[in-house]
Amino acid sequence: MNIYQHSANSLSGAPVDLSQYRGKVLLIVNTASACGFTPQYKGLEALYQQFRQQGVEVLGFPCNQFGAQEKGSEAEIGAFCEKNYGVTFPLFSKVEVNGANAHPLFKQLKHDAPGLLGTQAIKWNFTKFLVDRDGKVVKRYAPATAPAELADDITGLLAS
Repeated sequence: MNIYQHSANSLSGAPVDLSQYRGKVLLIVNTASACGFTPQYKGLEALYQQFRQQGVEVLGFPCNQFGAQEKGSEAEIGAFCEKNYGVTFPLFSKVEVNGANAHPLFKQLKHDAPGLLGTQAIKWNFTKFLVDRDGKVVKRYAPATAPAELADDITGLLAS
């Protein structure tokens, strides 16, 4: 199974078939608006602006599972991200990334790219997953990894 077999709802609630991203390099991130890592939105947007013309998409999935740091409605999340960080990359409706109600996309991401010592649980907001053009999860990054640190890996995937 690859990530293109999943769908998710946009911030507006419309279903989005992830197959529309087939052939693109994807950076999938669980996000939050009231987290110490929230300023990473700026770095994620910078990556998106740097690479989108080359076939890269950043996909943000707000999550309220870590310290209740994403309490807002979808409309509030979108307005916050646009106003404070100039986010133009796609954001989706809030999801759960751990537990029985974890979104199927995140179940797959965690299975395909486990964390340290093989753990599948996502530890915090802004865990990042890099996906190649074929929908294969190639790398998982810790929340503390700054988006700019992913540029070389993205460039490598674009070249392959």
